[in-house]
Amino acid sequence: MTVTGTDITADLIRYLLREQHPDLAERPLKLGALGWDNQVWRLGDDLAVRLPWATESADALLRKEHAWLPLLAEGLPLPIPVPQRLGEPSDRFPRPWLVTTWVPGEPADRAPATRPDEAADTLAAFLTAFHRPAPEQAPVGRDRGGRLADFAESFTGSLARATELGLVQNPGTVRAVWEDAAAAPGWTGPRLWLHGDLHPANILTLDGTFSGVIDFGDLFAGDPAFDLASAWILLPDGAVDRFHAAYLPAPDPATLRRARGWAILRALAGLHIGHAGDEGRPGGKPTWGPPGRASLRRLTESVRS
Repeated sequence: MTVTGTDITADLIRYLLREQHPDLAERPLKLGALGWDNQVWRLGDDLAVRLPWATESADALLRKEHAWLPLLAEGLPLPIPVPQRLGEPSDRFPRPWLVTTWVPGEPADRAPATRPDEAADTLAAFLTAFHRPAPEQAPVGRDRGGRLADFAESFTGSLARATELGLVQNPGTVRAVWEDAAAAPGWTGPRLWLHGDLHPANILTLDGTFSGVIDFGDLFAGDPAFDLASAWILLPDGAVDRFHAAYLPAPDPATLRRARGWAILRALAGLHIGHAGDEGRPGGKPTWGPPGRASLRRLTESVRS
């Protein structure tokens, strides 16, 4: 069930465009993706329309993207969906919506990267460029970032459920990775811009490597370890060390320990979302399970080695 109270259709979107952005209203329109928070409709060859449909929080996230992404897009080595127009709530659709640039590619949960060296270098270059110091007024994370130790209860519950469901075979080793990460010294550097949600459905691939990064609704500023966790989740086997060597400045040992902890949390979340019994939440897909399993394997192997 959506929280808009309105079925989103091509006719509705065309009506909204005619009402607020008539110069775009006659472009070809087709559904692109149904995400956790938003529907994405392709608008012609180079634009997209994003409309919130499944969570109340999406309204504020879209406005955040509209405010900040145009300032952050310059100089990035991968394309991102840069907001071009803001649609305001109206009688037909009582929520804000965006027109953004279209980013081509296939989500990595359906088309994982298969070229380890290129993928590692590309992801490192993107995060090196994106992780710039943020201004004081930059947003903070909703339910992410902060001290890992504050997420101990969430970790324990998630691991217990995953173990009970048979999704985790070595819970003791997973816990060892988590406990080491939670004990690591905290970040003492400046608050850096972070994507905040780098799971496989939010990064696109073409020809075996990454081609774009999407969905910046969880954009915030903080400890880079949160985004660096994505290396274990997104990259093919054997590519994590190359990623760490290519990312600048080189992450210190404490940051890598914290990144492993965030990766454990994200991997467990992926297992639950990908599991057939996961409450049918929008965005939850079986394709989220395999990256979670692969990530846990890589993380626990790194400890054993």
